[in-house]
Amino acid sequence: MISGQATVYVVDDEVQIRNSIGSLCEETGHQVKLFASTDEFLAESLSEGPSCLVLDVRFPGTSPTGLELQRRLLEKGVFIPIVFISGYSDVRVSVEAMKRGAVEFLPKPFREQEILDAIRHGIERDCRRMEREDAVRDARQRVEMLTSREREIMMLMAEGLVAKQIAARLGVSEVTAKVHRARMMRKLELRSPIEVVRLIDSMGRGAEAPRAGAG
Repeated sequence: MISGQATVYVVDDEVQIRNSIGSLCEETGHQVKLFASTDEFLAESLSEGPSCLVLDVRFPGTSPTGLELQRRLLEKGVFIPIVFISGYSDVRVSVEAMKRGAVEFLPKPFREQEILDAIRHGIERDCRRMEREDAVRDARQRVEMLTSREREIMMLMAEGLVAKQIAARLGVSEVTAKVHRARMMRKLELRSPIEVVRLIDSMGRGAEAPRAGAG
């Protein structure tokens, strides 16, 4: 898992709720940042480490709603896990939030253990995301070390071609194809064709964009 202290962002216009959740999170060893509105949160530069956002659904005045903030973050490629809290029972809103990837939707009042469990799940999800991103970056760096010929062979291996077929496709001898293939496998630190396929597949899927900030 990703090491380091996790950050919990709490966005709620009720100061008592904000402070209560913040105290709970601090007691469990998390760094906490509190905001009274979504506008305040949007002006924040987010942590590069694992984090979770506890977000109320409704806000007074012209501040974006919780759902609107969730939508904006997704559009910007900010994939911070969100735990929604709400003093209103609205099935449509909760369903929409969950469809967009929210970790949990908790009605107020909630038990302390409920919010702590939801935050823990959010942080664990963010750790897994960061690990995937690290793996993809590492794979891309290794592929960049390949020559153009080695990259060609890598792609042909992923298609299921053996050395003889690769040689015929590239117009080289089978021995030459095997030499390039061996060098390619060594540089990528791979041992089998299926590992080549997995590597290319992971790079094709890519990783979720890193969080530069909310605003």
